[in-house]
Amino acid sequence: MAQGLPRTRFNSSRLVRVLTDLAVTDVPQSKQSFAERLGQWLDFTDGLSLYSALNAGMAGAPEVQSASPSPESATARKAFERVRGALVDSIASDGGLGSGKSRIELPTPAPDASVENAADFAPYHRYYLAHQRDMIANIGPLRTTVRADLSRHSPALKRLAVLDAVMDQALTARERNLLATVPALLARRFEHLYTAHQATLAEAQTADDPRRWMQPGGWLAAFCREMQAVLRAELDLRLQPIAGLIAALDQEVTRKQ
Repeated sequence: MAQGLPRTRFNSSRLVRVLTDLAVTDVPQSKQSFAERLGQWLDFTDGLSLYSALNAGMAGAPEVQSASPSPESATARKAFERVRGALVDSIASDGGLGSGKSRIELPTPAPDASVENAADFAPYHRYYLAHQRDMIANIGPLRTTVRADLSRHSPALKRLAVLDAVMDQALTARERNLLATVPALLARRFEHLYTAHQATLAEAQTADDPRRWMQPGGWLAAFCREMQAVLRAELDLRLQPIAGLIAALDQEVTRKQ
């Protein structure tokens, strides 16, 4: 089994747990089976494509026997770690809390910003969306490459690659719509922390100063760390299908050794 690949249970992803811990979402345990929930995500044409993928090549296709282990597994793993590492570094190296120059810089209050302008969530919304676009731009091609590696290996893995392509196409819109709600949930957390900060200042009868918000112990610094944790959890969620494909490729290579 590959080391370093994210592993989660269905309906218990790290992203859901992180958002729940931040008290911005409450996800009840579904009483429906996986098949029932999946059926609600697929339309009629998706069902036909899925049926075709599941039955393609099932009638007596011979297994390809390798004289030596295929290099595809190591190649796919390296590509996975390279993409994941770059995206993790992009989240960590934000130009604010992290170190180094970032492609997507974390917004922080300007030195002369008013309290009202500094407490606007819009820049953080744009920051999160920029990271989501970065994930999509890098993970999509990686998934296509890994499917191509599987297709070259054996008939069984080729069927899995075809199935993954169908599922990817069928569920992409649903995934996009669901993950698009994450910034709105973070907006609630942002407002909660800011309101608590205001209450603390009122009780202490202390004037507010946005320049202190990003200092250690500041409410905005805490929010930014939480937002980065959510981004890392979303990254793991988006990489799950590719991790599963690589695990299947690993298993096939090991079986033939």
